[in-house]
Amino acid sequence: MTRPQPTGEFLEGKVVAVTGAGRGIGRAVALACAAEGASVVVDDYGVSVDGLSPSSAVAEAVVTEITQAGGKAIALADSVATMDGAEHIVTAAVDHFGRLDGVVCVAGILRGRKLFEMQEDDWDAVIAAHLKGTFTVFRAASAIMRQQRFGSLVGFTSGIHVGSVSHPNYSAAKGGIASLVRSAALVLHEYGVTANAVAPVARTRMTTDVPGVDNMPQPEDIAPLVVYLLSDAAREITGQIYTAAGSKIAVWAQPQEVRAVFASEPWTPQRIAEVLPLTLGQERLQMLGVMEEIARAVAAGETPPWVP
Repeated sequence: MTRPQPTGEFLEGKVVAVTGAGRGIGRAVALACAAEGASVVVDDYGVSVDGLSPSSAVAEAVVTEITQAGGKAIALADSVATMDGAEHIVTAAVDHFGRLDGVVCVAGILRGRKLFEMQEDDWDAVIAAHLKGTFTVFRAASAIMRQQRFGSLVGFTSGIHVGSVSHPNYSAAKGGIASLVRSAALVLHEYGVTANAVAPVARTRMTTDVPGVDNMPQPEDIAPLVVYLLSDAAREITGQIYTAAGSKIAVWAQPQEVRAVFASEPWTPQRIAEVLPLTLGQERLQMLGVMEEIARAVAAGETPPWVP
């Protein structure tokens, strides 16, 4: 499928800050925003996949790409895991470009371990990069956007927020981002500020071990949805989670109770045991089905599907 050329006008005059913008999806988003007319703050702490060995070179390289193509951008190497880092990203946008219209939080790391193998540092580092890193940027940006009464917050979650065998820290962080986005949408709605999240499926350095990775879309396939959510065309969209998977865009359901049962007298464990399994039941874990399909494909010598 041939990608259409950008119009150069969809984000004309806007200023957008993108975290984790030195590589992969973040880089693709930064380049797409610039190609559609935005001035871009390219922030990337420049760490390895596991969050080590920071370097500012990756952000600077993306800025070079943007400016050589005629766009406007500045490079930062702030860690979003700190309040000061996020504040600097926001103030740098205003100081350099005079305003801030949108932020996109892509920054993140991986430290895969099963629940019973995970160390405290593995948990803390992943939660800090993903969940806290989205909070710090959202908080700093929303203070400005609330006053100016417009702006767009875009977080990055993952289909794996429904559960994971080998990345419970990542899954928990992405589930937290989904709830944070909904909370931001609720509190900022009256100020004209939107908050949404994208659950991407793409071939990046963080998905090299995912089954079926060779069949995944490219990071550039994720960027158009993000550009749209940052644009004036999406002013009425807020509190949503969208999957971006190549030719597929999907919207996730809002969390809600699906069934209820009521008692005329206080519940007892015995009464619950009699009623709950037949009347209320349970909802099947989505990932159990995915895992079963992967196991079936491997047993049959087939290429397993990529895991969302």
